[in-house]
Amino acid sequence: MPSSRFARPEAVAVLPRTIEQAGAICYRASADNAIEVLLVTSRRNGSWGIPKGQIEAGESSAVAAAREAMEEGGVSGVVSRETIGSFDYTKEGSDLSYHISVHLLEVKETLADFPEKQSRRLKWTPLDAAVNQVSQPGLRDLLLCSGGRIRPQILDSVLIS
Repeated sequence: MPSSRFARPEAVAVLPRTIEQAGAICYRASADNAIEVLLVTSRRNGSWGIPKGQIEAGESSAVAAAREAMEEGGVSGVVSRETIGSFDYTKEGSDLSYHISVHLLEVKETLADFPEKQSRRLKWTPLDAAVNQVSQPGLRDLLLCSGGRIRPQILDSVLIS
């Protein structure tokens, strides 16, 4: 019986598809001038994270991050044009992987009503406490290193409202 140079179908691995997303570390100064960040729950499992989601056709990651902050967290403000970093994760039980480009967003306005208000919980938490509350390890690392980059006026930023 002749042998084949080609792999059998059952021997071919299926590589996960990577989906590009954008996220925002939304922050504000508390009454005592400490930095607080906005955490939102996942609709899927209730874990804490940052607003993030798909980058729509024609959007930059900065614009997508600002849009997701408004849709998921009900906030708008000044978003950094440049990312502060990125992280990757895979949802449990899925063959999809996600690459999240993260921007800082200085919150200027909190909305009473927003698209995902009924499906998410929100909380403002001190930056150092947020590190221990988010579920993705790569996001923890970004929160740890973002403290020195958060300041009242983000240089090279764009106002999204």
